[in-house]
Amino acid sequence: MANAIFEVPVAINEPVLSYAAGSPERAAVKAAIAEFKANPTDVPMFINGEHITTNNKIAINPPHDHKFVLGHYSKGDSSHVHQAIDAALKAKADWEAMGWQDRAAIFLKAADLLAGPYRARMNAATMLGQSKNVFQAEIDCVAELCDFFRFNVQYMTQIYAEQPESVAGVWNRLEHRALEGFIFAITPFNFTSIAGNLPCAPAMLGNVCVWKPAETQIFSAMVIMEVLEAAGLPDGVVNLIYTDGPVSGDIIFNHRDFAGLHFTGSTQVFQTLWSTIGNNIGKYRTYPRIVGETGGKDFVIAHNSADAKEVATALARGAFEYQGQKCSAASRAYIPNNLWPDVKKYLQEDLASMSMGNPEDFTNFINAVIDERAFDKISGYIAQAKKSDKAQIIAGGNYDKSVGYFIEPTVIETEDPHFLTMEEEIFGPVLTIYVYDENKYEEALELVDSTSPYALTGAVFARKREALNQAVAKLRHAAGNFYINDKPTGAVVGQQPFGGGRASGTNDKAGSILNLLRWISPRTIKENFVPPTDYRYPFLQPDAE
Repeated sequence: MANAIFEVPVAINEPVLSYAAGSPERAAVKAAIAEFKANPTDVPMFINGEHITTNNKIAINPPHDHKFVLGHYSKGDSSHVHQAIDAALKAKADWEAMGWQDRAAIFLKAADLLAGPYRARMNAATMLGQSKNVFQAEIDCVAELCDFFRFNVQYMTQIYAEQPESVAGVWNRLEHRALEGFIFAITPFNFTSIAGNLPCAPAMLGNVCVWKPAETQIFSAMVIMEVLEAAGLPDGVVNLIYTDGPVSGDIIFNHRDFAGLHFTGSTQVFQTLWSTIGNNIGKYRTYPRIVGETGGKDFVIAHNSADAKEVATALARGAFEYQGQKCSAASRAYIPNNLWPDVKKYLQEDLASMSMGNPEDFTNFINAVIDERAFDKISGYIAQAKKSDKAQIIAGGNYDKSVGYFIEPTVIETEDPHFLTMEEEIFGPVLTIYVYDENKYEEALELVDSTSPYALTGAVFARKREALNQAVAKLRHAAGNFYINDKPTGAVVGQQPFGGGRASGTNDKAGSILNLLRWISPRTIKENFVPPTDYRYPFLQPDAE
């Protein structure tokens, strides 16, 4: 048995490779893409270390080429939900009892495998399955997921090192136990790294998980499980199932041993799940932990002292990278009238230079939105803007789904700060801009704060420090991740812990120690070395005569 207090390797953010023409990483990912396309994959569920297939096969189609079949996944049913729960609970005792250094080693190894032999395969799966260009894939499914694994190991050791004070004759200790039961992780399509982190962050601390990914992220979820298996994660610790939400929820949220929900997705779904858990609260062994990151209507506001080119670049990147399908993507902007002519010119020039198409062509900056439902929703907002007398489309506005679900980066200018695309979450490549009187900056800040129920990310641009200070103070609760003279996207693990409040979630900050604290149940232990042998306290002595 180990008797040392171990120090883990210092976490360093995984470098992002360039994928420049002629580079070895570019050749490797192209080869991995070709391999996937030449050999359709039968994607199993992963339950108790077994690869489970069913007769209900669902085709996996790239969003940018929806007639092509990458493979099929095995749709599960209620029996697979029960199997996953049973497998998790069976694995729990041994996994929680395993030395923390061994759990740490598994995830550190997973990070190195991901950064090394699995790098091209993971990038290729994300590019094909979720229509990400190679840069967007690299920063997500490799760099950020590596960072989650490595930094969470570091945070875990910090938690375990946290101990109370002791006095003479007493040793006080604090145990950081896993939760009593299993965790249910529900993950989104847009970030492979989030999909991997939501089950793995609790697991690292000795918890066991049932993981249900978005159906449009299953292809890369498979590779995550391949990496975890190669790293030596014991059977049953993380169980990956592909079942309908109501089928999973009906079983899991009525189970006595349900101990926590780790969620990223829509606000409406999260609120429904919270309500269900609340209604079932008397059924559970413990009060479940509920951690969620949900919607956003993220903003950029510029002061009249800002640099127009900087603002335009932040909008071009912040609104349209990964087709605006980031929880943090800029969706509404407030630009003063003195800057607007230049911002408009630069933004239109940037968008005109962006190429759109298949991510296998590395010259394409813009790719497809995730599926037909998203395409129809997003294009519906654009159609409404075209009909409105309160808005005009100044860039983009075209869309086509004959080959893939392609929507041009679209900029809407409106004279109404409460126009529907200024207020409603769209989750696509649509940016709406309201031009305000440059002398009414305080009123514009009030609009930013009061317009949306969300509070995920936001950015302010200004050269004058007093204007920046005004925004920081006024927008104190308007964003959980707030950016000064930078786009509101691109949070890095260990640098900008991510999460928001209001209708955007519980703000438990993925990529920080704060998130891991939600997955432990501390126990205080007091050991008295010399116990008293007389119940009487000194105050009971009679006064001297």
